[in-house]
This record gives sequence, C-alpha cells and structure tokens, in this order.
Amino acid sequence: MGYRVAVIGATGNVGREMLNILAEREFPYDELAAVASSRSVGTEVEIGETGRTTKCRNLEHFDFAGWDIALFAAGSDAAKNYAPKAAAAGCMVIDNSSLYRMDPDVPLIVPEVNPEAILEATKRKIIANPNCSTAQMVVALKPLHDAATIRRVVVSTYQSVSGAGKAGMDELFEQSRAIFVGDQVATKTFTKQIAFNVIPHIDVFLDDGSTKEEWKMVVETKKILDPKIKVQATCVRVPVFVGHAESINIEFEHELSAEQAQDILREAPGCMLVDKREDGGYVTPVEAAGDGATYISRVRDDPTVENGLALWCVSDNLRKGAALNAVQIAELLGRRLLKKG
Repeated sequence: MGYRVAVIGATGNVGREMLNILAEREFPYDELAAVASSRSVGTEVEIGETGRTTKCRNLEHFDFAGWDIALFAAGSDAAKNYAPKAAAAGCMVIDNSSLYRMDPDVPLIVPEVNPEAILEATKRKIIANPNCSTAQMVVALKPLHDAATIRRVVVSTYQSVSGAGKAGMDELFEQSRAIFVGDQVATKTFTKQIAFNVIPHIDVFLDDGSTKEEWKMVVETKKILDPKIKVQATCVRVPVFVGHAESINIEFEHELSAEQAQDILREAPGCMLVDKREDGGYVTPVEAAGDGATYISRVRDDPTVENGLALWCVSDNLRKGAALNAVQIAELLGRRLLKKG
C-alpha cells in the first residue's frame, strides 16, 4: 500500500524536479497529483522519464483530505494560505518556501544531518525545507562537526540564476544573447546585469548590511546543525544556469587535518569527494547539474586560524537544494512516522 502524494507548484522549476525525483527514486505512491494555480489548470506535466503525464489541478479547489503528503514548491504566499489547510486535513506538508523555517514548532530538516527532527513534525504537520545554499553546506559540515566541533564558518557563495526561478534563467539567456548580437541589455529580475557579471546581492537588505539570503544561511545552519556555530556569509549571484558553489572556511575546536577531513568526507552520507590537486581535479556546477550529491573539492589546511580548514562545495540547487531534499524528507516521513503497508 503506497502513499497519496500531491506536488503543489508542479509547473515551476522545483515542482517539475520534484515529479522527476519521485519517479527516479521510485517513491511508493499509489496516487500522484500535480497541483498549481488556476492559470495552469489542465497543463500536462511529465512524471520523470516514466512516459506518463498528469494534468494539473487547481490549488484553490484542491481537497487535501485523504492525501498523505503534500510537497509545496509554490512560494510563501501559497504556503501561508494552503499549507495550514492541508495540515488540518491530516496531510503532512513539506514546504520549500522560507515561511516556516524559523517557526519553533516546525522542524527544518536535511535528512543526512538531523533526521531525528522528523519526530517534531507531529506538532504542526508541517516540515520546512531549508534554503538551497544552506542545505548543501550543512551536508558538508555535519561529518566534520561530529569529528572536531565547528566553532565558526565563513562562507562565500556563487549561486546560479535558477535560484531566482525561470525568470532568472530567462534573463541570463536573454542578456547573453543581447550582448552577442549587439542589442541593448534589459534588466528586470536582477538589480544589475547578470550576464558576464556577478552580483553580491540576493534577496532584500537588512539593517545590519547583510542580505536576507545571508541571514538565512546563518540562522538555518544554527537550527539544523548547532546553535553554537558562528556563521558569516556573503551570497553572490553568478551567471550560471544551474548549480550553487561555495567557498567555505571552517574553524574547529579540535585539530583536524585536511587528510583526516578528506577521509571523513569520502564516507559521509550525501557527500562526494572529488579532490585531486591537479588541473581539473575538482567539481564545478556544470558537472554537478542533474546530480543529487554534494560535491566537495579543494580541501586544505587554513593556516590563518588555529584548527582551520578551507574547502569548495558544489551542488545542484534544484535537486539537493530543493526538490531532492524534499523527497528525502518524504522518504524519512514514511520510515519514521507514516509507515504504510
């Protein structure tokens, strides 16, 4: 006996990826509903590479009663309006927006890092999926924290335009084309030209000069991994279609050599160590796109602090940063709480 699963926001980048991953990982569902806004009702969406399609249903009229799991990928407004309704109907919600992440009664989960937090889902029947840049970082940090206890993290991100949705990807394509053919470059989604440029600004600015994206990395890392860890983040949008990269400097309480860290990361859940000290002996977003792993390269000692390491971390933000992590949470739900069959 399988589950009844609804994907909310099924026509968006993350929603489509959720459908792909549910099929790819052979998630045990008996019924799968693609749900979207009224303008997408009737749109055919593919379910991975199964050859099957399903028509989108209207979120405004969708009855969550009798459904086991709802994967929300429709933004904060939809989550605010419909996630509580789904939960009240007995459906477990896994929400990809930022709305519930810091709610003390809502667990924020990366299954490789804090699977035990799934037990807290019984409070609200809502589980939050973390920010894409946080998700890949904590996968890399968790095994190292277990080994030597992290005190401080300084991270600079190189985040792809897919993090801003289809509009961001379209803008990079259109600006690149305009530059090549000599047309005027139009800026709509981003604050400055993104083609052949980098922008040190993601989300709104806060009073202390940081951006909300940077704030998310700080508070989410503390909630998921350890509230004692100090985090300083600089988040940058780069002209890459899919895949986020991060340069991470870590200070530990205890000594941990680069070689020891490599051995730990080589065996860590969700991690893939590709670290050859030679030309091309590292992973870039192009290689990570379409994969679910968090790739780690350039592991080396940081001599500027006591017990310091530096590393390079890359992951497909649409998969591990969003859709895959949500499906992994659904799998965890099945093992720990829902248990059918």
